[in-house]
Amino acid sequence: MAILINRDTQVLVCAITGRSGQLQTKVMLDYGTKVVAGVTPGKGGQTVEGVPVYDFVSEACAEHRIDAAISFVPGAFSRDSCYEVFDAGIKFLVLTPEGIPDHDVVDIVSYARSKGARVLGPGTAGIIAPGKCKVGAHPARMFKEGRAGVVSKSGALSYEVGKTLTEAGIGQSTVLAIGGGPVWGFTQRDAVELFQQDDETDVIVLLGEIGGSMEEEAADFISKHVTKPVVSLIVGRAAPAGKSLGHAGAIIEGSRGTAASKIEALESAGVRSAKTPKELVELIKQVRGC
Repeated sequence: MAILINRDTQVLVCAITGRSGQLQTKVMLDYGTKVVAGVTPGKGGQTVEGVPVYDFVSEACAEHRIDAAISFVPGAFSRDSCYEVFDAGIKFLVLTPEGIPDHDVVDIVSYARSKGARVLGPGTAGIIAPGKCKVGAHPARMFKEGRAGVVSKSGALSYEVGKTLTEAGIGQSTVLAIGGGPVWGFTQRDAVELFQQDDETDVIVLLGEIGGSMEEEAADFISKHVTKPVVSLIVGRAAPAGKSLGHAGAIIEGSRGTAASKIEALESAGVRSAKTPKELVELIKQVRGC
């Protein structure tokens, strides 16, 4: 099955009555995602696109089985709303807002772990299992059902690569964007581990960028535990030291976090590296023997 979500996943939308909540609820429903409830304090009893709205997450969970939640709660108020999700027993949260204070993100991730829950984000475009379910903003037309598992820091890069793979006839099992950092709940290493275990994924596509050491950590895991073929694309090769690509986590500090250091670590782990999305297509065909 796809990782984290599937055809039967039932979804709760936090801040469903806001502009983004209403828009993405409609888009997810149109795709076939089972959005069964929403929460906005003070708006209980309303509906959005036919979805019942509750004042509290606990009320929604008392009436529905909730497998995953997606939050559009503004950054300043995100921490308490996330705690409410985890306290209600929900084990997977897609945290879309940017601008959440870093110390709040640390608290959110720590609290989630204490509850046995996973956080995708913050600042994430979300996750899509093409043909099955999507929880987030990935444009459905750019993806098709298949067996390539894709993990990206950047939402935009996951869209571009998804479109390129789809046009080349390469479908995807799951595509997820983990967000721009500098603090993350769900990491590339986490995704690679789940793709390794997933019986619907036969090739793993890792999309990275300059800054931090997440790709190196994924490479270390790949070298020790992954038997499936992995291909990668690292963007920002020409960025000078100290340059940010727009993500808080994409800043080079000396030799740490450079594209070259990431590519070297990945290639040492047996990962084949591409320079463009089109090269990824050729590498996937090669590792599949077609």
